[in-house]
Amino acid sequence: MLGRLHSWTRRHPGVVDALLLTPFLVLSVMNASFVASQGGTQIRTTPWGGVEVGVWGVIALGLMLSLPLLWARRHPLTVFGIVSLVSFCQWLLGVQPLLFNAAVLVAMYMVASRRTLRWAVAACLTAELGLALSFGQIITTPDFSSWASVSVFVVAIWITGIYANTRRRYLESLEERAERAEHERDQQARLAAAAERARIARELHDVVAHNVSVIIVQADGAGYAIDSDPEQAREAIRAISHTGRQALAEMRRMVGVLRADGVPEEYAPQPSLSQMSDLVAQVRSSGLPVDFRVTGLPQDLPEGEQLTVYRIVQEALTNTLKHGGPDSRATVEMEYGARELLLRVTDDGRGAAAPRSPDGHGLVGMRERVAVFGGSVEARPRPGGGFQVTARLPIGEAGQSRAA
Repeated sequence: MLGRLHSWTRRHPGVVDALLLTPFLVLSVMNASFVASQGGTQIRTTPWGGVEVGVWGVIALGLMLSLPLLWARRHPLTVFGIVSLVSFCQWLLGVQPLLFNAAVLVAMYMVASRRTLRWAVAACLTAELGLALSFGQIITTPDFSSWASVSVFVVAIWITGIYANTRRRYLESLEERAERAEHERDQQARLAAAAERARIARELHDVVAHNVSVIIVQADGAGYAIDSDPEQAREAIRAISHTGRQALAEMRRMVGVLRADGVPEEYAPQPSLSQMSDLVAQVRSSGLPVDFRVTGLPQDLPEGEQLTVYRIVQEALTNTLKHGGPDSRATVEMEYGARELLLRVTDDGRGAAAPRSPDGHGLVGMRERVAVFGGSVEARPRPGGGFQVTARLPIGEAGQSRAA
């Protein structure tokens, strides 16, 4: 209930100010009626004399003190200065305090609830000075007991304004914190989406690099065998067609995921260790002899870790196809241990001496993938020639805890 009321007052500040002004207009009419019943004079004698105030004078004085309150919410200091100045002029003229002089207290409350503490203290001291002037002629007949009793009421209003100021700032800080948290949440979502897109882009790089390398090797073989062995050339062309279709299907899937138009895309199943034999067979059909060996007791790995192993083998064999040269051979070894999977891909080609591609990111992608599971990758030339990629990945609870 209070929350809805607070929200309504924030949406309709003008209505609230008008409601705040209404009591003072009523007080002005009541004071005017009282002055009329007393013969039309409202005066107090001062050392320098006094003036007579009639009904219309009381009404005018009430309007001068009441109307500025319409702007008290937006300009509290200015309004407090106006009503304080009017009240001071009223005291100078010898007009005794009236009910609508409470406008000074309302303006003081607005200053305390909407400005800094130093301005609030200044407003409180000004209001106290006005009380001292009103309830006791400081020069002639001071009445400090009356001033002290009313001061308690003034200080209570001032403290209420300070509390309202503190609570308003607290609520504003909560709103700002909520907005900042929402902004950070959206930013984290965007960062997560960007990271996912970067991962898919690396997937796309692996797929394209591997399949294009296979197509190139098959095309070269078909070109050499087209005259001497037409049947072998036809086999190579069929392999090119199959590899091209497969590459195109994967590219369509991944590029569809990378689209930023908000259209949901379905994820196709990612490769796993069960497809490792198909990968090796595909590379063999491309003209690279591959020896595939698995030792130890195979264990069930998480899908993400299986995909990491698959992509490392795919990238390593693709590099051999691209840089190994003719008559090169490759070996893929997977050794399951109690807590670690050792993956080793070696070749005897000239890949170590081949020039590096300036835009190649294969080895970097391997390290990023393995780092997710707390593993390591080492890629270096072999002492006797060729190249070797060695990856170590924790398995079991160790690998799952690091991935989490």
